[in-house]
Amino acid sequence: MANRLSTESSPYLLQHADNPVDWYPWGEEALKLSRDTDRPIFLSIGYSACHWCHVMERESFEDEATAELMNEGFVNIKVDREERPDLDSIYMRAVQAMVGQGGWPLTVFLTPAGVPFFGGTYFPSEPRQGMPSFRRVLEGVRDAYTTRREEITKAGTELLATLRSNRIEPEAATSESGFMGSTGEWRAILDNASRTLEAAADPRYGGFGGAPKFPQPLNLSFLLQRYVATGQESTLGIVTNSLRHMARGGIRDHLGGGFHRYSVDAHWLVPHFEKMLYDNALLARLYLHAFQVTGDEEFRSVAEHTLDYVLRDLRAPGGAFYSARDADSEGEEGLFYVWTPDEIEALLPDQDARLFQRCYAVDRPGNFEGRSILYLPHDLAAVARSEELALGELKSVLASARQVLLAARNGREHPLLDDKVLANWNGFTLRALAEAGGALGREDYASAASEGLDFILGEMRREGTLFHVYAGGRAYVPAFLDDYGAIGNALITIYETTLEPRWLDEIRWAAEQVTKRFWDEDHDVFYDTAEVGEPLVIRPRDATESVTPSGISLAVELLLRSAHLFDDGRFRDIAHRAMSTEAAGMDRFPSAFGGLLAAVDRHITTPVEVAIVGDREDPATKALLHTVLTRYLPNRSVAGRAPDDEVPAGVALLQARGQVDGKPTAYVCESYACRTPVTDADSLAEQLDGPR
Repeated sequence: MANRLSTESSPYLLQHADNPVDWYPWGEEALKLSRDTDRPIFLSIGYSACHWCHVMERESFEDEATAELMNEGFVNIKVDREERPDLDSIYMRAVQAMVGQGGWPLTVFLTPAGVPFFGGTYFPSEPRQGMPSFRRVLEGVRDAYTTRREEITKAGTELLATLRSNRIEPEAATSESGFMGSTGEWRAILDNASRTLEAAADPRYGGFGGAPKFPQPLNLSFLLQRYVATGQESTLGIVTNSLRHMARGGIRDHLGGGFHRYSVDAHWLVPHFEKMLYDNALLARLYLHAFQVTGDEEFRSVAEHTLDYVLRDLRAPGGAFYSARDADSEGEEGLFYVWTPDEIEALLPDQDARLFQRCYAVDRPGNFEGRSILYLPHDLAAVARSEELALGELKSVLASARQVLLAARNGREHPLLDDKVLANWNGFTLRALAEAGGALGREDYASAASEGLDFILGEMRREGTLFHVYAGGRAYVPAFLDDYGAIGNALITIYETTLEPRWLDEIRWAAEQVTKRFWDEDHDVFYDTAEVGEPLVIRPRDATESVTPSGISLAVELLLRSAHLFDDGRFRDIAHRAMSTEAAGMDRFPSAFGGLLAAVDRHITTPVEVAIVGDREDPATKALLHTVLTRYLPNRSVAGRAPDDEVPAGVALLQARGQVDGKPTAYVCESYACRTPVTDADSLAEQLDGPR
């Protein structure tokens, strides 16, 4: 008999709907039951593409005897961390404080008041490697709750007090360092961050640190931005070395496109095979920027291959994007992606098969459980020389072979698709598509970005309130700070790409929402959850970043970009105060603030402002806009209007700007003071590329 999760929309929760565990979704029904029966809460948090979540389900949650222990002693709540990042943030911090590490599945035991008193991550069904069995944990927790209630409640309450004082509550977040927010102080923080990240970089394989190795697009993006500001070649070398090794490693899907979540080794060979929307959006944008800076076609190819994958495999009806692909298929991790020599030789002509296997390191022993993950260990130019082939000829053979193998792979059982739509991850994706559309002249990308934003604003917004999740035909869970920030930044980028005035009101709406719902005027901090919302044991507030931007960095970036667009001093002031609150953290732990450091760079750098006046369909207007968008200008602000349109309200850059001799005209400005207007792309390029 299905449990209460059977009526949920989350694919992760639905995966557990047939467990013998009497699961509840998070909500008042379960919390009230815990209070009324005085049973502790067993809270299990995971996500659909989590390999060890599936293992724990098979070993424990599908086991009748274990389920009986759970049902007798606990109120069992299952949470999708991607639906409820607020709950995940609170209880992950609690577990990290209790045991020194965290991860998923997250296993937490709570009092009926929601106070955590014991936790961990994955527990096996039988004791091994120093870990107790999950059943032993259940028995121990139930005994402790029965016999030592006062002790564990006191310890849990003290833990929450510690968490409140550890950068979650504003009293601890407010800087007491005497930081004044001068340009010199900010430059010192940026310089320190660059030095720290460069020292942590792996000089051989790229990336940061050893195994396991995550791509860290935020930190690499920050370093690329610093290279543009400083011209330091070693900084650029760290970025390009990392991107090349990732692009050629097994972490990338060389057939279908896109990146897996992370590598279990230091040289990017063996990934955890799940594919996450956010990784691919952020990496595609990073590769695009690297192409703009270096002109290296490999980076352009990777950016397009990644976005093409996202459009092909993760796009939902209506234009939004699904969340993830699982790592497992047919009960095995990675099986969908790996190959044997026999499989390749059965599909390709002998010579093509030999070349493909040489280039992608497919051999009899294999590099992953008897099969081979495709990767490129050697430079293709060197292989071509040794084979006495032209490089173009070798690339043509490989391209044809990849298409044959991809078609064959599509006949395999696909990993599970997590078909929920998340506003924040869609914001990252739609921004990447809009930016790539403008930079690469890909109108299909820009069109997809517009369509996706129309879906988000039409289907995931009600009465001015954005929602975090769309699944099962409905939008639910009020949006978090990063949702508004990500969508707002995507709105600015699609406006800059299309110059369609309809986006301007939406940009201002998004910027106003982050200040209205999440900003604490008294303490100079943003919270991750809205002021009016579900009461939790802590109101989460986390400025640190790992694989995705924090809500705070997204909000700051949105306000800085909006401040330039609308010349709005209030937006600029709030952004400055929010950054200043985090200054000490950025200086001490720069690797945890890549996105916010990039926002600081924007804050202290005079933006390149470009106004374009011309009919949007005029080829000359398009040429001017394309000249701007092809360049990597991380601190740019672009606005435009048709010559017969009224100047949009509040857009200072367009005030008193008209055409010259009736031609589409561009103005390059700083602080709204403009150079001589130009009417041709070459002259505009000279102004953009020249000294400022």
